[in-house]
Amino acid sequence: MNWLSTLLGNLNYGTIFFLMLLESTVIPVPSEFVVSPAAYHAAAGNLNIFLVILFATLGADCGATINYLAGYYLGRPIIYRFANSKWGRLCMLNQEKVEKSERYFDNHGMVATITGRLLPGIRHLISIPAGLAKMNYWKFLLYTTLGAGVWNCILAILGWYLHTIVPEEQLNDKIAEYGEYIKVAIMVLVAVALVYFMIRMLIKRRRNIKQS
Repeated sequence: MNWLSTLLGNLNYGTIFFLMLLESTVIPVPSEFVVSPAAYHAAAGNLNIFLVILFATLGADCGATINYLAGYYLGRPIIYRFANSKWGRLCMLNQEKVEKSERYFDNHGMVATITGRLLPGIRHLISIPAGLAKMNYWKFLLYTTLGAGVWNCILAILGWYLHTIVPEEQLNDKIAEYGEYIKVAIMVLVAVALVYFMIRMLIKRRRNIKQS
């Protein structure tokens, strides 16, 4: 994708917004190679780190809204048909991935909209089951903003840190290396958070049963 390489090589607030919008739909744009390099340039004084995070999060919100609306209005049969089509395969999409995101949403409820934004393989698809479930849009947008904002902050911190230790020609390799550690750490943290919320729900249910 020459156009993608061109945009990634010319990061500004507009391209950050656009690329993160695409990343939050079904187009395979790796967010770590958008936000972290932008933060790297911000550390060099070429961009503002807070605006990088802001435009990345706004782009993620818009892309997630597109997926939400697709799920809300098109419904499961059409979503599956697209996932299994030639265009779906070009977007590295299939029905199994959509179903995986649905199971995650069904198992964890609205909190999945936050935590799902942090998980590889689910991050860009979690908005679809939210739309299919007819989740309240404003709650969806709030949770998406929180999840995307946290993820973008993590990537921005990585890019800012890498500016202090590696030259730009080594940047992408280091992002890929550190990105694997970050993914593992986030998956552990998300698992802990989900266990915590589940325990709280069980305690609340037991209290309600005792009071009734």
